[in-house]
Amino acid sequence: MKPARSLSTALAGGGPLVLDGGLSNQLEAQGCDLSDDLWSARLLADAPEQIEAAHAAYVRAGAQVLITSSYQATFEGFAARGTGRDEAAALLTRSVALARAAAERTEREVWVAASVGPYGAMLADGSEYRGRYGLTVRELEDFHRPRIEVLAAAGPDVLALETVPDTDEARALLRVSEGIGLPVWLSYSIAGGRTRAGQDLAAAFALAAGHDQVIAVGVNCCEPADTDRAVELATRETGKPVVVYPNSGERWDAASRAWRGEATFDPARLPGWAAAGARLVGGCCRVGPDRIAALAALAGTRKS
Repeated sequence: MKPARSLSTALAGGGPLVLDGGLSNQLEAQGCDLSDDLWSARLLADAPEQIEAAHAAYVRAGAQVLITSSYQATFEGFAARGTGRDEAAALLTRSVALARAAAERTEREVWVAASVGPYGAMLADGSEYRGRYGLTVRELEDFHRPRIEVLAAAGPDVLALETVPDTDEARALLRVSEGIGLPVWLSYSIAGGRTRAGQDLAAAFALAAGHDQVIAVGVNCCEPADTDRAVELATRETGKPVVVYPNSGERWDAASRAWRGEATFDPARLPGWAAAGARLVGGCCRVGPDRIAALAALAGTRKS
């Protein structure tokens, strides 16, 4: 059953809502092999029970919003594995159903956000950390529209337009989502206070200001140190609630397909984020249920 309140209504009052953490790291902790171009999306076909179990781990930790396993699930990616469009659409729909099933394991309100990852995620070569793929905004619209339509029809509470590396892709996603009939959040991946493509972050946030379907704007899949200023900018430029969910602080080496460096994610950032306008807070890659539980404790999320 869906929560009685819409997510936008929940964002309008009280403190911040807690998102989940990285899905891939939890799946790996459960023993899943993700060494595949489809990454976690492969498990939609091969081991959907593992995906539901990973979502459930975050519900137990106190997460109030679950992000689906559709980040790297695309018609093109599935086609490369011999999966037809009808079956691919069914797998995208399944991603929402699995998150909803985990959400219903608690009496708390838990919302489901359908993940819409960037074009570069489908390429599986680290392009989502660079952007500027050489495609026009129209071509990016054509890529995103079929998946967004299927995910929206599956009945999530919101679409998470996430890990967006540049403003061209943001424009495309905003245009496609404008008439979809669901609220969305727009979340950029950034580095050093700019988009991954090197664009001015204030201008990037401002793109969302005039779009009524956007109920939150912010950043994800970035270093924790870059988030504080980003939250302030997003609030200033849009006047909307802010979403923030950084990585652990380790860095992804696309060449060796491994994480490097030390974890710097600190749940103690939550009060500062909230004071600056953040209303959706969580973690991305390598942030597990333990860190989400710490965020939930600070936010007062009840576990059950």
